Amino acid sequence: MTNIDRESGFSLVDEPWIPVLDDMGRRRDESLHGLFEQAGEARMIACELPTQTFAILRLALAILHRVTGGPPGETAWRALWRQRRLPLPDIADYLDAFRDRFDLFHPEHPFYQVADLRAAKNNAYGLERLIADVPNGMPFLTTRAGPGMDSITPAEAARWLVHCQAYDPSGIKTGAVGDPRVKGGKGYPIGVASLGALGGVHLEGATLLETLLLNLVPVAPGWQAADEWDLPVWEREPQTAAEEADSTRGPYGVLSLYTWQSRRIRLFGDADGVTGAMIANGDQIEWQDRHLLEPMSVWGRSAPREQKQKRSPIYLPRPHDHGRALWRGLQTLLPAPPPSVAEAPQRLSPMVVQWLARLTVTGVVGSDFQTRTRATSVTYGTQQAVVDEVFSDALTMNVLLLVEDSPLRAAAVDATADAEAAVRVLRRLADNLARAAGNRANDVGEADRAAERAYALLDRAFRDWLARLGPDRDPAAERAWWQRLVFRAIDQLGRELVRTAGPAAWVGRTGTDRAGREVHYSSSQADAWFRSGLAKALPMTAEREPGTGSPHQRQETAA
Repeated sequence: MTNIDRESGFSLVDEPWIPVLDDMGRRRDESLHGLFEQAGEARMIACELPTQTFAILRLALAILHRVTGGPPGETAWRALWRQRRLPLPDIADYLDAFRDRFDLFHPEHPFYQVADLRAAKNNAYGLERLIADVPNGMPFLTTRAGPGMDSITPAEAARWLVHCQAYDPSGIKTGAVGDPRVKGGKGYPIGVASLGALGGVHLEGATLLETLLLNLVPVAPGWQAADEWDLPVWEREPQTAAEEADSTRGPYGVLSLYTWQSRRIRLFGDADGVTGAMIANGDQIEWQDRHLLEPMSVWGRSAPREQKQKRSPIYLPRPHDHGRALWRGLQTLLPAPPPSVAEAPQRLSPMVVQWLARLTVTGVVGSDFQTRTRATSVTYGTQQAVVDEVFSDALTMNVLLLVEDSPLRAAAVDATADAEAAVRVLRRLADNLARAAGNRANDVGEADRAAERAYALLDRAFRDWLARLGPDRDPAAERAWWQRLVFRAIDQLGRELVRTAGPAAWVGRTGTDRAGREVHYSSSQADAWFRSGLAKALPMTAEREPGTGSPHQRQETAA
């Protein structure tokens, strides 16, 4: 296999390769030039995988950051936002100036690749290393097989190329000639590609133009720091097979982070189709304490590193919890309260979210504005050498929820706690019914299944409720409405559990609770504990006794 000659190049500036949805939900492909030109009419970038969308969005943001010069401060950003217009002539001039560096098959510096990359042996390479939705070693568990793996279009290859630099798994890679790290023809693991460690977050507006601007955090005190060394990869000397030296590779800011070369790659094929890819190790990245440079991730303190390095705080990016819906961890997305003098915050929300909160407080963004906060991350398996799962979730919310002292924010966070508390009561019911039936060994499984059903029932309801919150809503009344909704849903599931518990549970049996007390477990007693616990978890729904003002909460809840 050989690389293509210059006459048959593929310009990412001019050729359509980025999938977008228009305002009617129709899909089309755009070039880089067309992406910016049509940003006001396009709804969003819409790739095959959410991780692909996130990686290509960051590529577009690197171009926009460079063209706008930061933008240099809040005033410059405000001007872009109020005009709702991108500097299209400047973008066109910039892309023209670096047109050769965006050629997928350039003989000297192909986009995101190393032109002369090769292994010591004349290896042949397929596409399974490049395409992330083909299970490694399990080709029969994918719809992409046969001719679909023989060749792909340059447009699709470009998308997977950007994705590979961002999310490629760890594991042993092909050893590239010229890389001193290679031993026995193999490149030994250096970790997952740059975005694989992040709990990625970006903000979606009504149009792609709004999305680009909302994630364009300016160079300003307390936000992005300007560094003359910070350049996108296409403005730097072409990469070689070797890892770049620590002294020059950075990262120095968002431009280098958004275009980080985690791998050394070479595509094989031509404008008629790409048939294979060689993937070798590239530049390793250390994410510790990069929270002031990387604006699109959740961060958390690392107790093991703080203990080992004997200093604090130390922050690392936090991938999202793939086992639960985004709304259940809503608080981790919202800007944390100002740190106390004695203790640094345990978590840090993404800088893009903090920036939007600031714009809301200063009135640049109106209090009626809604944004969609989208989370994206990957879990890897088997020593991080394969992709196990791609996670993507989004919440539509009013910007007032991002403001620290907003009553709407307090209502939303408390509402997630209401749901969690109610589901815990349901889990205890399932546990107590299992005890009553003498099925103690399976009570954990029954409780887990009950909780899964509850969260599935509440999921759409919470998303709709959250999207409805706005400056014209009464937070207390909205939270009371939510508690009533949760009560009805959990009560319904609880009744079903009691009804299907069976005769053995109705008769019950004597056991000991967690405090060591002797208790008779039966379905009727479990139901009584359940109703008492639900009233405590959702106090705004509890019936009041006449003349006392206190809810019917006299029965103790089993521990």
